Amino acid sequence: MRVGVVGAGGMGSVHARKYALMDDVDLYAFDRNQEKLDNYCTQFGATGAKSLEALIETVDAVDVCTPTDSHFEIAMAAVKAGKAVLVEKPMCRTVQECRDLIDAAKTAGVGLMPGQVVRYFGDFEAVHEAVKAGKVGKPAVVRSRRGGRAARGSDLWFQDHERSGGVLLDLAVHDFDWLTWTFGDVKTVHSRTICLGDRVEGAEFEGDYALTTLTFASGCIAHVETTWMDPTGFRATIEVCGSEGMIEHDTRNAATLRIHTADGSRQEANLAPSDDPFFRQLRAFVDAVEKGGAMPVDPEDGLRAVEIAWKAIESAKTGRAIAL
Repeated sequence: MRVGVVGAGGMGSVHARKYALMDDVDLYAFDRNQEKLDNYCTQFGATGAKSLEALIETVDAVDVCTPTDSHFEIAMAAVKAGKAVLVEKPMCRTVQECRDLIDAAKTAGVGLMPGQVVRYFGDFEAVHEAVKAGKVGKPAVVRSRRGGRAARGSDLWFQDHERSGGVLLDLAVHDFDWLTWTFGDVKTVHSRTICLGDRVEGAEFEGDYALTTLTFASGCIAHVETTWMDPTGFRATIEVCGSEGMIEHDTRNAATLRIHTADGSRQEANLAPSDDPFFRQLRAFVDAVEKGGAMPVDPEDGLRAVEIAWKAIESAKTGRAIAL
């Protein structure tokens, strides 16, 4: 199958490494920066396209790994051309863009999948399955924490809220998806942040921090902490408390190896390639396209996560709890 990755940056490179492990995938790529594209094709053995239109015409499926504010235009072009599409999270920058893209995919009869990769992390998947199996009884309170150093990106686009949506839309969207996947519908969202409603006058933060409370229809409550202001490096935690017990996971406790250098801190797990969450996500996407079945992650779930993120942004700006 011919897969075309749009975007030769950090996430596009992550995806390329995983596609390179698949014998049944031929990799194509496009980036508006020709030098980056040439280096990308050399490194990953991809075939470069001269334009986005040329890439879409050539491939069977498109993988969008560009800045958030470009997701809708690129994905819509691929959908209208009748190609299956995987879009990195958040699926689109706005709720309306998500809705329009979903409608277009239904009309065209093509698969559309949001890249909510946390579902494919083994530990988070295990917690989800344990909750669904009733291992903690009736869930009552959930605490999650995700983040690390300030995200940058080419042209510092992560730091531009008009492009990235900030820490709530870009990072917390992971947890919003996993939480609704695991605990169901959300009734209200209440969020406080440093960079929005609670920003200190005259201070400049190279980052972003948010604490969001979700109230679910079931009565369960989730406290979601998200940060781009932690100099110690990335960390993700989850704690679920219920009537029959508790489950907790901390990536810093689970990591096989942690490395700290002048370039930053990172952790590596001792996983086989087939157990890597990004590989599992992309393999599931490729298999669904090849078989013509439903996408492993429903695009409506991608829409729901974006909607919660925007309600959190509204709450942070107004200081009010917002109903969905």
